[in-house]
Amino acid sequence: MATRIYQGRKFDNRQITAVEDALTLEEALQININGEPFTLSMRTPGADELLVRGLLHSEGVINTTEYHPKMVFPKTDGKDVVSVVDMEIPVEYLGSGYSNSRSLLSVSSCGICGKTELGELDMQGETLEASTQFPAEAFTDMFEQMNQRQWDFHQSGGTHAAAAFDGQGRLMVAREDIGRHNAVDKVIGWLLLNEKWGKAKAMTVSGRISYEITIKAFKGGIPFLAAVSAPSSLAVDFAKELGITLLGFCREGRATCYAHPYRVEGYHKANKSPKAS
Repeated sequence: MATRIYQGRKFDNRQITAVEDALTLEEALQININGEPFTLSMRTPGADELLVRGLLHSEGVINTTEYHPKMVFPKTDGKDVVSVVDMEIPVEYLGSGYSNSRSLLSVSSCGICGKTELGELDMQGETLEASTQFPAEAFTDMFEQMNQRQWDFHQSGGTHAAAAFDGQGRLMVAREDIGRHNAVDKVIGWLLLNEKWGKAKAMTVSGRISYEITIKAFKGGIPFLAAVSAPSSLAVDFAKELGITLLGFCREGRATCYAHPYRVEGYHKANKSPKAS
């Protein structure tokens, strides 16, 4: 479990009680590429190889899904928590995300904080095309499958989760982290390193959907993105542009689709315009 026990004092109706709570770990991971620091990621330790590979893909640091660099983890913090990862990546596999100027801090709660210019938010490329369809109620089962594997959350209440599903709604992988986008990167990294690229058709995330999670789903080739909470306005704007069917408020068999609803089963029968977005 990626948690640690902390002692505290609980104040309740003028009563003071000693408590011990399991809190989610948040530790720094310095990522070095070709002997130079590239970024510093605040994350929940565990599945670090998946996190790093997913991050390198999402940020366009590696320009192919076929190459996976060897990762060396030389340092720990004294508690067996890795604090540094070193990689040697040949120049021919380095993408534009490596040469772009970046801050050396990527915090666990906000992916945009590592960007240095608004221009870095622009996305250009083909939109996702997919024939896969899901009924709206299918996402209730997907979230249940993900929730059953949120072991750290059940201990601490302090982690987010992301999960990927195939075209039949079957769980492929679920990962947790203190940061929403970190959990997504771990899922993307798992797909890359386990030769499942292109098999994932839907992704669920706990909490809300930010613009960056929408972009990560696009770069992962995943046409459905669903959350139990609300998306941001920019997340919806990007979903419409990139061909992502984006759903929010997926609870108790209900869901609200904000972009490309034509992939949701039953939409064609209820609407004359099959590709309204």
